Amino acid sequence: MAVQWNGGHSSSVLCLNVSTEGLVASGGEQGELALWDGGGSPVAQLRLPQAEDVTSVVFSARCPSTLYTSHGETISVLDVRSLHEPLERFHVNEEEINCLSVNDTDSFLAAADDSGAIKVVDLESKKVSRSLRHSNICSSVAFRPQRPQSLVSCGLDMQVMLWNLQKARPLWTTNLQECDVEEESLQSAGQFFNPPLAHSLSVASCGNIFSCGAQDGKVRIFRVTGVRFERELEFQGHSLGVSQVLFMPEAYWLLSGGNDGKVLLWDVSSNVGKQQKSPAKSLHRKKAQSAASSRKDGKLNKVGSNEHTGVVPKLTIEHGEKVNWLSCAEIKGSRRVLVADQTSSISAYPLPEP
Repeated sequence: MAVQWNGGHSSSVLCLNVSTEGLVASGGEQGELALWDGGGSPVAQLRLPQAEDVTSVVFSARCPSTLYTSHGETISVLDVRSLHEPLERFHVNEEEINCLSVNDTDSFLAAADDSGAIKVVDLESKKVSRSLRHSNICSSVAFRPQRPQSLVSCGLDMQVMLWNLQKARPLWTTNLQECDVEEESLQSAGQFFNPPLAHSLSVASCGNIFSCGAQDGKVRIFRVTGVRFERELEFQGHSLGVSQVLFMPEAYWLLSGGNDGKVLLWDVSSNVGKQQKSPAKSLHRKKAQSAASSRKDGKLNKVGSNEHTGVVPKLTIEHGEKVNWLSCAEIKGSRRVLVADQTSSISAYPLPEP
């Protein structure tokens, strides 16, 4: 049963984040921002200027009292100890921002927007250090843990990209639709009518494994190897688009939320672990992949369906509302998945112990 957190918003909650100290921030429509204690009580509220929708909230890892928020084309930096006027504002994006990410050294902030641009702000100089780009809306961007110069991104151009801040072009790119076409034996009849527009990314705590949720209802798991990445796994548990994916602190436990109103918990540790334990096989696969194409493009390996991979959800939550955002919090000694949806409430569900 979910516990409902009420009183922080008057309309849809669009985004969530949890600080290292357990404080929860939520952003909503019409510029609404709320802070919550672990018990689900709102402790502070703020309406950001112009009442533009708050689309992303991210706490600093180094300084948990610092909160980065995006609303419209603006990034506001707030001090949660005194939630008043922003400490700073950045106006570096030309269209509405969809996602923020801060690296774990708190030196760079990335903002992905509707134009397809990713603006990377140097937080020391307060200036844009890099402008990266997708050819369509960039829906998600994430810095890789322990690699402050490296990030991944995805968008409605169906591209998943790996970047290094020392270069303006992506190190590696995969087109999800091209890869599905190449794997005709695995292609569902509706694939062409439901293209894999990429909605969400999450990087595991190791920094080398990341997941992508797409409009075709599939979750894809990738492994970064040097300056490229390969797909390790693909599975489907949602009947509609996957709006959110979130790796949990445990090694390779993954939450996914969909437009079908479901929240699923996956344990992919055994599948990902198999590749780690078989370097010879991985090397052989990489050589074959290189031989198949000299293009700087992410050719995918043959990956089985759910039945072949044995990936089934550890937990299915019939939430009932389209999922806008997922987060995970430790509350009174046990873990909860926090779900933001079309309503003005946040739902907190208990999660099993690993």
